[in-house]
Amino acid sequence: MTKVFIGGSRHLSRLNPAVRGRIEKIIENRLPVVIGDANGADKAVQRFLHQRNYDRVEVFSSDDVPRNNLGGWPVRVIRPAHRTRDFDYYATKDRAMAQEATVGLMIWDGESRGTLLNILRLLAQEKAVVVYVGPRESFVEVRRSEDFEHLIAQLDHRAVRRVHEQAVLEGLLGQEGQQRQLRL
Repeated sequence: MTKVFIGGSRHLSRLNPAVRGRIEKIIENRLPVVIGDANGADKAVQRFLHQRNYDRVEVFSSDDVPRNNLGGWPVRVIRPAHRTRDFDYYATKDRAMAQEATVGLMIWDGESRGTLLNILRLLAQEKAVVVYVGPRESFVEVRRSEDFEHLIAQLDHRAVRRVHEQAVLEGLLGQEGQQRQLRL
């Protein structure tokens, strides 16, 4: 059965009609959703799902009490290996959601490293991801590394390097990807 990991940038707190339309299709098809508890896109999607009285949602949290669970849905706590609330602390639950899901819907602000890494986490497991690119106001389907590289082509070198370094740490790029820098 298809299970959708919906995630996105913390800087995007509103869903435009196109994104709401995609989520409506998920609701119409009664697909299970896994989502994080962050502010921004996670909270906006939670708000929309709650307004639609959608019940097939599971919230993933790094803490016993999630930062956001607007629908009072079941919570899966994914305990990080350390207590420092840094990037990896919250990425632990993201890795679990990518493992759990069969596809992804990401809402990207054109900059968020966390969203890009979630795309790579799904891609590394050969799972398709539909990405709403906020600055372009369009959707992009990412199924292969070439699709991902096209998606990030407009990013500056520093941003690409940071994503690449984290992707190598997580083993998301395979042998070939570890040997070369992501292409611009």
